[in-house]
Amino acid sequence: MSTTPAIRALRAAGVAFEEHPYRYEDRGGTSVSARELGVDEHHVVKTLVLQDDTRRLLLVLMHGDREVSLKGLARVLGVKRVDPADAAVAQRATGYQFGGTSPFGTRQPLPTYVEQTILDLPRIYINGGSRGLLVSIHPEVLVRVLDATPVTVAIAP
Repeated sequence: MSTTPAIRALRAAGVAFEEHPYRYEDRGGTSVSARELGVDEHHVVKTLVLQDDTRRLLLVLMHGDREVSLKGLARVLGVKRVDPADAAVAQRATGYQFGGTSPFGTRQPLPTYVEQTILDLPRIYINGGSRGLLVSIHPEVLVRVLDATPVTVAIAP
């Protein structure tokens, strides 16, 4: 059993989860984790650290095989623009290294948005707080524990 801030946060919230370690590859993304675990990449959820035009940080949880429409998200949030956060800024805010970012147990609480269709899946795989570690959970945990707001901003790559 791992002991990352994400795992501790899941345990503290009473979440049922399973750990799924895999061989991490630099810049491999969700396609590598899906391949290594033998699961559909659509069920692997990536955690993206973004910022709005006022530099307010936020998390977006997206299917591994989809991208975020930044313009669409900006419209939903009522801001001028949304961009990826600088890696160093994201790491300071979350406490996680790039490639190992989990929405659970972040250093700073960040507003979290989840692609609506993720909530329709029977089970998802999401980062457990370190490179090469996913946890499988029921997607309702994202709303219950993170208070994630459902949005519809996915686009095909």
